[in-house]
Amino acid sequence: MSRTPDMVRTAARAIRFMEKSDISDLARYLRSQIQPDGGFRGRAAASDLYYTLFGGACLAALKHPPPPAPVRRYLESFGDGAQLDFVHSATLARCWAALPYPFSSRRARKVLPHLEAYRSADGGYNAALRGAGHGTVYGAFLAFLTYEETGARVPRPEALRACVEELRAGDDGYANAAEMPGGTTTVTAAAILLRKWLDLAVDPRVAAALRACECPAGGFLASARAPGPDLLSTATALYALRASDLHPARVEPHLDFVESLWDDNGGFRGHPTDPLTDCEYAFYALLALGSLHEG
Repeated sequence: MSRTPDMVRTAARAIRFMEKSDISDLARYLRSQIQPDGGFRGRAAASDLYYTLFGGACLAALKHPPPPAPVRRYLESFGDGAQLDFVHSATLARCWAALPYPFSSRRARKVLPHLEAYRSADGGYNAALRGAGHGTVYGAFLAFLTYEETGARVPRPEALRACVEELRAGDDGYANAAEMPGGTTTVTAAAILLRKWLDLAVDPRVAAALRACECPAGGFLASARAPGPDLLSTATALYALRASDLHPARVEPHLDFVESLWDDNGGFRGHPTDPLTDCEYAFYALLALGSLHEG
């Protein structure tokens, strides 16, 4: 890996909670997701660029990186990403940046102009629409992360900051649309990280809004109205808290919640009733565990 993003470094701390046999089982599961064309399968059987990013990041965190040559061939099939949407353009750039080849960072940065087509009128990024009037926290987060991982600087960071602050909800969380009455856990976590990256101080009211979704029995709710916790919300909340030098109320319940989602096939499910496992949730399981480690 040419550059090791902080999320991968944090996920790598998860192995301190795991037995060697558990690491081997998860690595075996992840390798089983690699398809003949070099990509990782998604929720269906075919290779999926989005899940390839998570599969490679998981194996890197476990110190079992996938062979880079097949992944490179898979990425080359997308050219410079001109036909991809915002999320997949960002994914392609991040996948290239993760490969240990001298030219990989250059290939990654060639994709970045496609992200600028999704720059919104208010200075943010809208992951769903080109030329939108308003950006979203998710768009801003993904754009900043992609520029950072490719070794480039996001354009007009001050405009990005202003856009994100307009999306603060009435409960001090953040939402992806200004008219939403309350924030959600994943968006609030992304906003906390963006504020840190954009040199804004930690706001205790925002941290409190995030912690309000913490379940005493383990895990985080997607919002105050959600019926139960899920792995994505849990991982992003714990990572955002750790990045802000904050801590969850207790560690053990969250460890137990993540472990409860570990499937017999070696992968992780997204929530207790999810019948499927995939590379994305495997990464979020490692990110959650790594965020809980004190080291």
